[in-house]
Amino acid sequence: MTATIFVLNGPNLNMLGVREPEIYGRDTLDDIAGMLEDRARDLDLVIDMRQSNHEGHLVDWLQEAQAVGAKAVILNAAAYTHRSLALHDAIKAITTPVIEVHLSNPHAREEFRHVSLVGQAARGTIAGFGALSYLLALEAAARF
Repeated sequence: MTATIFVLNGPNLNMLGVREPEIYGRDTLDDIAGMLEDRARDLDLVIDMRQSNHEGHLVDWLQEAQAVGAKAVILNAAAYTHRSLALHDAIKAITTPVIEVHLSNPHAREEFRHVSLVGQAARGTIAGFGALSYLLALEAAARF
C-alpha cells in the first residue's frame, strides 16, 4: 500500500510566482506540486496537496491526515505560522508527524516572523531554500 503525504499550504500561497518573487521565488504552487509528485513516485509515496486561505481548513486537514493514516504532513502555514494557536494545538493533538516548511528564511526577515508557533509543535522545520524546501521536507517525511 502506498503511503500518503499531506502537503498543506496556508494563506496567499496560491499567489506564488506572482507575489513578491524576490522573496518567494518564481515557482508556482502547481510547479511545486509537480516536483513533489515526481519525487514521491520515486519514493513510492502519494502527495495530497492542498491550499487554503482559511485557518480552519488547515486545522481540519491536519485532523484528517491523522484520521486517514497519512505518513506525514508537510505544512507551510505562511502567516499563520507566527500567530495560530489553533494550528499549534492541532499539530499537538495528532500523532502524524508534521514538518514545517518555508520558502524563505523567517529568521532573516522581519522580527515578528522569528517566532513560529507551528514550529514549536512540529517535528522539524526546513526553511530558506525556496521550492527545494518542500523537496527536502518530502525526503525527511519518506524516512518516518
